[in-house]
Amino acid sequence: MILRSLLFSALLLAPWAVPAAEKPNLILINIDDLGYADIGPFGSSNATPNLDRMAAEGMKLTSHYAAPVCSPSRASLLTGCYPKRVLPIPHVLFPAAAVGLSPDETTIAEVLKEAGYKTACVGKWHVGDQPEFLPTAQGFDSYYGIPYSNDMGPPADGSKSNPGKPLPEPKGQAKKKAAPVNDETGLKGAAQPPLPLLENNNVIERVKAEEQFTVTQRYTDKVCDIIRQNKDGPFFIYMPHTAVHFPLYPAKNFMGKSPNGLIGDWAQEVDSCVGQVLDLLRELKLDKDTLVVFTSDNGGALNHGSNNKPLRGSKGQTFEGGIRVCTVVWAPGKIKPGTQTEEITSHMDWLPTFVSLAGGKLPERKIDGKDLSPVFMGAEGGKGHDVFYYYRGFKMEAVRSGPWKLHLDKGELYHLGRDIAEEQNIAAKHPEEVQRLRTLVEAMKDDLGLDGAEAPGVRPLGRVAKAEPLIHADGTVRAGFDGIAKKLP
Repeated sequence: MILRSLLFSALLLAPWAVPAAEKPNLILINIDDLGYADIGPFGSSNATPNLDRMAAEGMKLTSHYAAPVCSPSRASLLTGCYPKRVLPIPHVLFPAAAVGLSPDETTIAEVLKEAGYKTACVGKWHVGDQPEFLPTAQGFDSYYGIPYSNDMGPPADGSKSNPGKPLPEPKGQAKKKAAPVNDETGLKGAAQPPLPLLENNNVIERVKAEEQFTVTQRYTDKVCDIIRQNKDGPFFIYMPHTAVHFPLYPAKNFMGKSPNGLIGDWAQEVDSCVGQVLDLLRELKLDKDTLVVFTSDNGGALNHGSNNKPLRGSKGQTFEGGIRVCTVVWAPGKIKPGTQTEEITSHMDWLPTFVSLAGGKLPERKIDGKDLSPVFMGAEGGKGHDVFYYYRGFKMEAVRSGPWKLHLDKGELYHLGRDIAEEQNIAAKHPEEVQRLRTLVEAMKDDLGLDGAEAPGVRPLGRVAKAEPLIHADGTVRAGFDGIAKKLP
């Protein structure tokens, strides 16, 4: 164990020289819709003692970027690419989508599995719910979770309203008939099928309101079991929580505990669950051999109670509050405690960073991320991105270089170092910066393009000939999905 710890230190200092038998364990905890200031390390008054300790023992990434919404963000994290390159869709995926992350893409799980890792995904997947797109087809040895957002189910099952609140009123055509609203990205609105809980490729449960209360702890129990079973390592666990996405279902023993309402209650449960994982690593003496990342898939949803201060904007936007996410990296004895970096980092960096630490091989296809391990270690020359492009769906809406950020449509220029809240448009005072940033935008035109789905660097989606719900409206599990005919209550 001591030898492994010393070798892990060497990996972070010289990530290109990794002994084949000694590789760090890797855990990536990805919260859903967590606001920049929804946890203590980033300014919340809500009690999150385990995350406070994690940040005190690790490093905060204060300029870390995801994507404005769920599916593109997760595709970026899994592939090391800008979302538009690998999942060119206008918004997010829905149940029974005929498209998803292409099996031709190389995921973070696939490269780590090739490097000798056991790989597991526990939680919300959301890059395709058909068997061809699920985690076990994309490099993960096992999967346990809900394959998309917890609001993508029938209203009567509690998927469209918070606990104790009335069911939402049908809108538009749904008042007349809950007809399926379906394009290749899946079923929408009142026509959405029951929420499935999967274990590997098997539907094991229909998730109704009562089950929603328990899912955060159940994910945590599953992750702890995987750690115990693979304590001799190396392992990679991707833990994309359902929390804290609307509808808000904190465990009942956490309800009413926070000054920030239901979302604060759920953030407290998330904190508790992170603490359980870190405590287990300490108990098994794996803490010195493990790198843990805590992050969010996009900014918080202000209409559901999140706090993104001091950032402007909300989930779904390319203002900083929609895309910059609270992120902590923890590796005791390897990362200098209580540190932070303002380097520009992103979800597309996790793949190359983990590959570097694991001594693996990068995908043969083009990726956009970079190895951040020198940044974590404070190594000389450790840098994030010089330029970051803000895509929302097919469209590039902004670009950042250093502290300068230009919103393209209105030509608004902000200096994020002096104006993190994007309140003072200084384009008129700095035309040279506006021109420099527009030149950077033009450089991307022949790669991912500036708008529309088609561009030279955009790769094809995965597609299936016929997409079906995993659970039909009558509770019947889709025929042939797990080879067992059954009907769920």
